[in-house]
Amino acid sequence: MTEPQPTPAPLTPAQAFDALYAFCAPALVRQAYLLTGRRELARESVERAFQLAWQRWPEVAVDRDPAGWVRAAAYDIALSPWHRFRPRYRHPEPPPADAPDRTLLSALLKLPPPYRRTLLLYDGVGLDLPETAAETEASTPAAAGRLLHARQAVAARLPDLADPAELHRRLAELASTERLRAAKPPTVRRGGERRTRFWTRAAIAFTVTLIGTTTFALRTAATHYEPPVSPGVQVQGVPARVAQGALSESEVELRKKLHREAVHGPDRLVPVAR
Repeated sequence: MTEPQPTPAPLTPAQAFDALYAFCAPALVRQAYLLTGRRELARESVERAFQLAWQRWPEVAVDRDPAGWVRAAAYDIALSPWHRFRPRYRHPEPPPADAPDRTLLSALLKLPPPYRRTLLLYDGVGLDLPETAAETEASTPAAAGRLLHARQAVAARLPDLADPAELHRRLAELASTERLRAAKPPTVRRGGERRTRFWTRAAIAFTVTLIGTTTFALRTAATHYEPPVSPGVQVQGVPARVAQGALSESEVELRKKLHREAVHGPDRLVPVAR
């Protein structure tokens, strides 16, 4: 009677992530290069996609296609329009050395991003049309239209690539000729953890600042309504001020009497009869 084979120990999250990275990252970097024509941006996009996957690993680990999850994230990051505002990506990188490769890459980069992505997924990666439509968030007829348009645009510049099989082969060759390397899995995981800590601290600092600002506003805000003071208006018809006239005889006598009498004493308080 044969003894039962021991059950292999389950992989830890880090081991599972490293295995997925080792399996997908090199090919994804080459695909991102075909999408962008930039070597550094391709590497950066794939690393950022895997950092997102590590941050959401409980969700990615149970996904029916973890590789597709990371690929979709890498494509989104690579095709982000915000890269054009970054100084390091304002100038084009040196093209491939081979003339046919330069022509093919130029034809790809002239396609609109959705068409370029559809062509790469269908003719480069080898997804079927419904999977391509789902990953590009388009209907199946729309994805088919994009694919036909992209093939026609490429074939117009390279007639030899009108055959989809030949186009698939040339895309693979173009991606393989460039020396594109991805970072090691532990480096990517540590980078994702550092980024998570940074944004967590930034969120805490922003929250503390917001609480402090709100508290200050509550302590200094008015507790009752104070109507605004209306602006002054020039008054018309007010009589001009006149100088004081001469004293009457009774007023002159009163003044003399006050000057004669003592300054202090009850007599000062007795009203003068008129």
